[in-house]
Amino acid sequence: MTSSYHTVASSGTATVVPRSQGSSWASIVSGQPSRPRISSSTSTGLRSQRNGSHANLSDLSSQSGRYYNAALSNALNTQSRLSQLPASVPSYLENSLYAERLDSARGPSLGSTVPSRTSSYTSVVMNAVQSRGSGLKLDVKDTIPSPEDDLPTPLPTKWNENDKSAGVDVSLDGLNVQFLATGPNKVNEYDSASVRADHFIPRSCGVYYFEVTIMNKSREGLISIGFCGADVQLNRLPGWEQNSWGYHGDDGKSFCCSGMGKAYGPQFNSKDVIGCGINFRTHTAFFTRNGHLLGTAFGDIPKNIKLFPAVGMKKPGEHIRVNFGQEEFSFDIDGYTKDERKKALQEISDSQVKSLCPPLDEAALIQSLVSSYLQHEGFVETAKAFAEDLQAEQNALSNRGKPKPLELMEDKDAIRRQTIRTAILDGDIDRALTLTQTYYPQVLLRNEQINFRLRCRKFIEMMRQSAETNHVRKKVPPPSKTSQPPSKHLDFDTFDDEDDDDDVDMENGDTGSGMDIDDIFPGTEQVGPDPDMIGKILEYGRQLQEDFKGKQDLQEEMEEVFSLFAYSDPMVSPMRHLLSEDGRLPVAEALNSAILVSLGKSSKAPLERLVQQTTVLLRELGEEGGPASFVNLHHWVHNMD
Repeated sequence: MTSSYHTVASSGTATVVPRSQGSSWASIVSGQPSRPRISSSTSTGLRSQRNGSHANLSDLSSQSGRYYNAALSNALNTQSRLSQLPASVPSYLENSLYAERLDSARGPSLGSTVPSRTSSYTSVVMNAVQSRGSGLKLDVKDTIPSPEDDLPTPLPTKWNENDKSAGVDVSLDGLNVQFLATGPNKVNEYDSASVRADHFIPRSCGVYYFEVTIMNKSREGLISIGFCGADVQLNRLPGWEQNSWGYHGDDGKSFCCSGMGKAYGPQFNSKDVIGCGINFRTHTAFFTRNGHLLGTAFGDIPKNIKLFPAVGMKKPGEHIRVNFGQEEFSFDIDGYTKDERKKALQEISDSQVKSLCPPLDEAALIQSLVSSYLQHEGFVETAKAFAEDLQAEQNALSNRGKPKPLELMEDKDAIRRQTIRTAILDGDIDRALTLTQTYYPQVLLRNEQINFRLRCRKFIEMMRQSAETNHVRKKVPPPSKTSQPPSKHLDFDTFDDEDDDDDVDMENGDTGSGMDIDDIFPGTEQVGPDPDMIGKILEYGRQLQEDFKGKQDLQEEMEEVFSLFAYSDPMVSPMRHLLSEDGRLPVAEALNSAILVSLGKSSKAPLERLVQQTTVLLRELGEEGGPASFVNLHHWVHNMD
């Protein structure tokens, strides 16, 4: 299991110091979202006159500051890669493996990869995933952002101006191509001119389709539409060269990697819409004309070649426009793909499971997997109800004999594990730690990584509570101009009513001496965070840093958590995914697995291992085409009747 945190190395010894002006978190950083304010002259951060104690993190500030720069660089790089991916896919690809990978890459956990100066807290809340995520995981990864190498290939979107013959001209939008009749780039009468699309076709699409409108053709109609490899020369029409396939409009023939064509379809006319599709399940290609399927044109499409949409022409005046999915297609490609998906799923459904777990039949195997999963996850009452329902159903089917009922063991550890899990999912990390230390004291001692992640999660929950409280306090309307002047000792629920003398020590060289907390927001809308809460967070962070200071393999993950201090409002920062409730689930599952291992049991339920293995196999097989490319496991599971 990989870490659920990103890692970027950094180090330093300066100190975050409060500031009296700015937005809600301006007592910690200046501006939104800017680097932390740094003081190298003192290690004193927030000071409480109540007890004279100091809460500071001398290393935290420069770590968060340096992490911010590195994280911003990585975020910009990732955003550049993500910007090449389509914001959406054509409707015929919605249930494909490609769409699943695209959804994963653009998942809600990525959020905004670059800081925004005017982020809306409301929009963040509306876009946040509300589910507690306590169900079965459908992927082997529990980290949120996908590594760059795991990002799906962008779909073709336009003709590539930098990958064409000199004999054709590509429009500014990349959709129109014209043969050059005059000018310095004019080719001779014996040459052709072709152009490739900007990206190759991902095989995980299952089926890929595009259409070309013949805007104008010469008398001969020497236009070819098809696809080719990246190394095919572009001074010949598609289909005439090795690793090149094309449908020619002058004679209606299909050409497969040679100059010898075969009779295939009608000739092209102006305003005809010619579609080209590749079926990666059957490794065949087909064409359409004005919305009508012309049949299979090519078979045995190689699996080891990256294929690009291509178009070529030879005579002056020839002009085409492509539709890569930005407009509605003439052909019912949705219906075609739906039929192919049915065939692929039927092929998978016809597979026999008897050899997987003899002597159980398919129904018994599924029931056993579900029951073991419920028990494994600690859903004791649900497991009992499931077993009772199955027993009642089996009793009703008396004519089929009396199948052996599912065996359930009364497991007090399952109840304890579920209680601990629930505490983590509720954000009550202290209770989870207490219960774990009470019932399974060796687990945290033997699993330093899990202990560390629990402690980091508590730090995150404290930051989350402070940020949410601050948002609520910002909603309190400021006093009207006709009301009494604000008291120098404003009362807030999160302040200590017994002492109004808290101050903030300003050591950054540009603000003078310390000031009373009331001076930070004297009756204005600039509401700062609760200093008591910030003091507790800083103190806990210092202790966390102290407890794991010698663990180099954990420092980078700790620095990322501390980077939340680098933003004026963590709730709308690029690191807001750390504050998401979704982050609780991986921690809960990691602890649950460790407890199970300590009890001599498997860390994962058989059903979870089965789903994870299926996910991996589908992805590996789907990248080569075949039936797996039609299976979007997430979509299929979430849309079961």
